[in-house]
Parts: sequence; structure tokens; C-alpha cells
Amino acid sequence: MRMYKTLLVVLLLTISLNPVAQAEAPSSFSFTGSGYGHGVGMSQIGAKARALAGESATAILNYYYKDVSVVPVVDTQTIRVNIGHQLKLVSLQTITQDSALTIYPGDFGNSQDVQPSASYGLRQKITIRMQGNTLVAGSLTSKVFTVRWSGPNAIVSMTSLGKSVKYRYGQIQVKVANGALEVTNSLSVHDEYLWGISEMTSAWPAAALEAQVIAARSYALSKLGTLKASCDCNVYSNISDQNFVGYAKEIEPKVGVFWKAAVSRTNIDSSTSLAIISNGRPIQAYYFSSSGGSTQTTQDAWGEVSSYTQSVPDPASVDNKLNPRFAHWSASADQRLVAAAFLLPDIVSLEIVSRNSAGAVTYIKGTSSDGSTKLLRGDTFRSRVKLASPYFQLIP
Repeated sequence: MRMYKTLLVVLLLTISLNPVAQAEAPSSFSFTGSGYGHGVGMSQIGAKARALAGESATAILNYYYKDVSVVPVVDTQTIRVNIGHQLKLVSLQTITQDSALTIYPGDFGNSQDVQPSASYGLRQKITIRMQGNTLVAGSLTSKVFTVRWSGPNAIVSMTSLGKSVKYRYGQIQVKVANGALEVTNSLSVHDEYLWGISEMTSAWPAAALEAQVIAARSYALSKLGTLKASCDCNVYSNISDQNFVGYAKEIEPKVGVFWKAAVSRTNIDSSTSLAIISNGRPIQAYYFSSSGGSTQTTQDAWGEVSSYTQSVPDPASVDNKLNPRFAHWSASADQRLVAAAFLLPDIVSLEIVSRNSAGAVTYIKGTSSDGSTKLLRGDTFRSRVKLASPYFQLIP
């Protein structure tokens, strides 16, 4: 018995002096998958395949969005697009002959009964910068400036953070919001905004382009209303909403005219155009590049129910000929990025907890070396870790 007690003491001391080794966090994780984007709504690769097969834009849209109507709606509204977010300064100048840029302290909407405080000719640059909580433009100060341009085919170039973008339509507002400078372009939903949407290559079949135009218009119309305080806008000019590139889209060499023509074909007259309607209102028409073989719903991806997004087969997305870059892909993510995604100090293992009927990951679990675990939605994980889509597998 005494020997047994001695052995037990030795064993306990050994355990206390040599704790169980924690699992080691790998330097990276590897994945394979299919598709590009969130997988909700219209597949652009699928739209292209259906257009090549002879389907109309309306047929394409009715396939990817359920219980909807593609009908004419009034679209004379002005949309405010954020084209510069949380900046310290921005520079503007006209770049076409016989053009001028004018600046007004204040936000006047579409009113023409105001006089400019300053005017600038061709390539005369005006820089608007932050000074405390006020904007300064030359000798002018204000909380907000409106900038307009005039002249035959006048184009204004805006430079911020070392990048210049051309705009032809509407007007620009510059405002102080949350201690930074917000720049917006206000223009017509009917055509001007859509002419600058760069979400699909303009060389694709006409029906696919028209489907993209109608989806983009529907999305924009669904976002009208109260301006977002964070951006002084209805929509951002990036993939947070839709990729708006200004004048660059319609002047793409050789193919820009095809996109502009597709917009025109969806206009019924000067005040109405085709849009996707559900329960009497334009839908928030989500779309994406390609899926893992089937689309998913908003509830699957983000936990939000929308009746018009249902899972449908999308075989074109996993066709190597139609989708050579993303029908099948492999990727890796380093430890730092994966740990940050879960807001944990490190990650020693990943586990796919569930998938939906479309094959996309709905939940993934991360386990840290201290034993703590967290769950993330599949689309949140792929976005934070920069994977192409939520249609992925773990490589051991």
C-alpha cells in the first residue's frame, strides 16, 4: 500500500510538472471550392449561359428570382452614390474643352436658382479639404459644397488617395460626416447611374446584359429613401452595394457601347423602365458571379428571409468552359487572417458544422489553442478570409 501511495504521488507530480501539451496552431489553412461571390440571387455566369441558349432577359430573371414580375416602373428619381468615403481631401477639375466647374456652399439638390461662389476653367483644379469640422475650398468655407460642371460633353475628373475617376453626369456633393469628408455623385436612376455600373463585361450576350441592367436598377430603386448618415448616400460605389465606375464603363474600348445600348433597351420611355417587382415594390436584386452548382437564399447566407430568393440549380457555374477561373479553385489563408475572422487569439482547427441544400457552408467552427470556440456563418467566413465563395471544402 505504501509503495502504491508513493507511485501515486510521483504520478501526480509528473502530471503537474508536465501539463498536457496544447495543440499547435498551424501557420495556414487550405481550401478547395467552386464559384465566386455570395451565391444569392442571379448568377452572372448562369445568365450568360442562358442568354447563349436563347433565353430572354425576362426569362433569365424569372428563373433566378421567384414570384416576381418584370414590369415598367417610374424611375425618374435621383440616387446619391458615395464615390469618396472617409477622406481628408479631394481635388476636382474639368478635362474637356470649353467646360467649366462651379462650386456652391450648401447642398441644393436639383435646384437651379442658386448662384455659384466660384468658377474654374479647363484643368483649373479645386481642392476641398478638412479643417477641423469645416470644409475649405480656396477662400470658401462650408459644412457642405455642391460642385457642378457645364459645357459640351463636359467631364470632371476627381482625384483622391492617388486615384482619378471621370464623371460626366449629375453633380457632386462634398460633406463633413463623422469627422471625415464624404463625396457623393447625384444622378438619374433612369440611365445615368446605370451607364456607370461595372458588374458584367460588356462583351457578353445582349440578354445577359439586359438582365444585369434590370437587376441593378431594381437594387438601386430598393435603396432610395433616407440617406445613410455614414456615407451621405443611398448606395456606395463599390461591392458593398454595386460597382459604379462613372464615365469609364461607357467608354470601354469597342464594347462600352453595348452596355449603354442594353440600358437603353430596358428604358420604356423617358420616365419608366423595366424593374423586378415583388409585392408592389422593386426587390433588392442580389446577384453574384458564380456558385457551387446551385444558388442559395438570403436566409441561408445571412439569416434574413426574402421570398424572391430561392435555391435553384446553376450548372453553368461549375462548367470549366463557361467558368474557367472559378468552376474549381484552391486557396489558402494564413493563421493571422483566420484567427482574426473568429476574433480569437489563434485557431488550431476548423470544422464545417453545416451546409445548406445548395452545398454552401452555413456555419463553420473555429477552435483556439485555449479551448475556446466560435461559430461563423459560411459567407461571413469566406468574406473575412478572402475565399472566393462559401462553396468550399477544408483540406486536412
